[in-house]
Amino acid sequence: MTPEPEVPGPDTAWRVAAVREAMAGAGVDALVLRPSPDHRFLGGGSGFSGAEPGAFLVVTRDVLAETADPAGLVPEGARRVGVDPEMRVRELFGLAIEAELVPASSVLAPLRLRKEPHEIQAIGRAVAAAERVLGQARELAWFGATERAMAHRLRLLLVESGCEEVVALRVAAGEHTAGPAHVPGDRVINPGDALLVSVCGRWDGYCAEVARAFVVAEPPEDFEAMYSVVLAAHRAGLAAVRPAVPVSEVSRAVGEVIDGSGYGRFGAAHVGRGVGLGPDEGPRPGEDTVLAAGMTFCLEPAIYVPDLFGARMADVVACTEDGPVPLGSYPHTLHVLDR
Repeated sequence: MTPEPEVPGPDTAWRVAAVREAMAGAGVDALVLRPSPDHRFLGGGSGFSGAEPGAFLVVTRDVLAETADPAGLVPEGARRVGVDPEMRVRELFGLAIEAELVPASSVLAPLRLRKEPHEIQAIGRAVAAAERVLGQARELAWFGATERAMAHRLRLLLVESGCEEVVALRVAAGEHTAGPAHVPGDRVINPGDALLVSVCGRWDGYCAEVARAFVVAEPPEDFEAMYSVVLAAHRAGLAAVRPAVPVSEVSRAVGEVIDGSGYGRFGAAHVGRGVGLGPDEGPRPGEDTVLAAGMTFCLEPAIYVPDLFGARMADVVACTEDGPVPLGSYPHTLHVLDR
């Protein structure tokens, strides 16, 4: 198999120039970024939780530097300073900057919407890693185990995959699959249970999530019919992804399928969000953002029927000039776990 060709890495100089132009337009005199996706976007350190503590990145009209004392690099008389939205309270108080503090995302988020080719390639590698973990999950012994125990096993598989950070991990069985925010607990997994598994991690700085519904030994009554609606909604949302289309159209396409099936009041409120250096960034279906080539997001339609079961399907998709390109290849057929 011919290896995928590497594409050039980030043009940091271009990014910094674009950020400075956006800062001028927003009346922001400086940016102070802690280790985070925004930090990494501008080439600062590792840019996420593994970075050296105190390695702030400061951007002004004339300065781009990492420092433990950001106040010393903020221009005297600065009126507005953009701070990292992931800034901790103690870090904010420790800045000692005499200026109006505003979210740096107002400057950086629009610039991070469209991914460069090397970023899409990196996100694709992260998706492949997440899918390998989900594939390994299918081979585990689920009968008689608890949600918590299986979540622990998946966490180990993520670490073994080279995952730098486990962003989110979900295992829900039976009636717990109907809870969108369910935390794995001590419920024992039994034959006849629906099972919802999702893994979201960070590899080489970029995030990816994959989620699938499984059934143990045999599907519960009516589960396959409900799952087929989620699958149809996923296909409709994917087909809506193309340049110049408002992101809200993706939500509308998904909603029309679920509403028309009779499951409308059980459909998830949100059908996706952008992914990249962060696990939850723009574009988000439901917003007024217009799709453009280079945008990537996690398409995740779901139906949750209280006290019965739920199903969620999550895949990372890139918008290209030719339409949608799924960055993964994990099958969508409902898999029956036989052990």
